Amino acid sequence: MENTGIFKEEKELYTIIGKNIRYYRKLYSLNKKEMTQEALAELANVSTSLIGNLESKKTTQGISIYNLYKISKILNVPIEYFFIDR
Repeated sequence: MENTGIFKEEKELYTIIGKNIRYYRKLYSLNKKEMTQEALAELANVSTSLIGNLESKKTTQGISIYNLYKISKILNVPIEYFFIDR
């Protein structure tokens, strides 16, 4: 089956998710209390390197739906917002 252009490439999708995790983590820090990569990782019960790799523009890192769900709940952001290309 051919990709007709309606789907994002996997790498591009992970880049969008990573940028949005960083954006909403920083926004959370501005509006509530500081949320470092380390703090987010601890609350989500994932490694700090996962959060760092997701937010990095140099590394492509995948994430499970469950871990993205936990991050969305911690940051109080609907999960679908992480898929918006800004």
